[in-house]
Amino acid sequence: MTIDNYKFAGKKAIVRVDFNVPLDENGNITDDTRIRGALPTLKKILEEGGALIIMSHMGKPKGKVNPKFSLAQIKDAVAAALGRDVKFAEDCANAADAAAALQPGEVLLLENLRFYAEEEGKPVGIDKEDPAYETAKKEMKESQKAFAKTLASYADCYVNDAFGTAHRKHASTAVIADSFGEDDKMLGYLMEKEVQAVDNILSDIKRPFTAIMGGSKVSTKIGIIENLMDKVDNLILCGGMTYTFAKAQGGKIGLSICEDDKLDLALDIMKKAQEKGVNLVLGTDCIAGDKFSNDANTQVVSAMDIPEGWEGMDAGPATRESFANVIRTAKTILWNGPAGVFEFDNFAGGSKAIAEAIVEATENGAFSLVGGGDSVACVNKFGLADKVSYVSTGGGALLEAIEGKVLPGVAAIKG
Repeated sequence: MTIDNYKFAGKKAIVRVDFNVPLDENGNITDDTRIRGALPTLKKILEEGGALIIMSHMGKPKGKVNPKFSLAQIKDAVAAALGRDVKFAEDCANAADAAAALQPGEVLLLENLRFYAEEEGKPVGIDKEDPAYETAKKEMKESQKAFAKTLASYADCYVNDAFGTAHRKHASTAVIADSFGEDDKMLGYLMEKEVQAVDNILSDIKRPFTAIMGGSKVSTKIGIIENLMDKVDNLILCGGMTYTFAKAQGGKIGLSICEDDKLDLALDIMKKAQEKGVNLVLGTDCIAGDKFSNDANTQVVSAMDIPEGWEGMDAGPATRESFANVIRTAKTILWNGPAGVFEFDNFAGGSKAIAEAIVEATENGAFSLVGGGDSVACVNKFGLADKVSYVSTGGGALLEAIEGKVLPGVAAIKG
């Protein structure tokens, strides 16, 4: 079933969204991208005369009630975005009466799902090494099923529009789907767009295909790098992981971030790229700082010869140019991870150069997918988010999809 084909009039729809939005110390939302992203799905249901039950998690309360993570803090913002009143259920597992009382066009927001350990389905307060862990795990799985059935009982149909949690087999993202027939469960518009964007990257490849992988650690990206090796023409590696590669090749990296236990892995990646005919592009120079601060003294140095007491903090001018030249010719582009400490304005130039080259390639007909929290933050910071083909809302989910893993949240509905 698709959301466009379903008749919501007179039905109650329970929708899993990802409203895990950032809040300041006063509980005010600092970035409402995720709320805005879910609006097409939510408004579709309401405008067709359906009643809407919204469920989400926030933060990591680890199965305990914590006011710091209460969705009550965002109720008014959701109401303003939808343009109508939003009721609030203070206990997501005891909201049957509130759900039953909902009339067509009305909205009920459930309290944080993760106030219940059953949402994530992991035993709490017991170590994995404990002999009793496996028994506790089985018991929790049964409790998770019961929790999912309770949530399902509130509604006639289920919509999953939370791509950011699609890689988790949680009660509200996957298990709940078992309680609905094939004709009463579907992906929301945001999920459909995310799944299509990943499909464009992995299945409908226009060449050359260039992937840009950044961030501080090669270890967190190894799965995606290895999967991409069989698909890309060009692989640009940037950010903090660069210095692990430099050291692996005998370079001097000063105080730069480095995974000393991954030096052999870095050399193995370089060897595999050569064997598979992938053009692996690494930085040749960097902007080094004498301290980890925006106002650090800086100098441009070789990425293979960073002085003692200095650390690489951004891509240098020659590196920016080499990256941009590769990106500009691409017809399919994936970007995950910045080229430097972009949070500091004085070290954001490398990431900005990548973003601008992606925009240029997109204007020339390339399909560009930007995903992962820091990359999304980059294009937003530079005001370029609307100039790339697609900005993904899912960090971990996007990476696992591109690694080729099945996402439980998608499989629960599409099979």
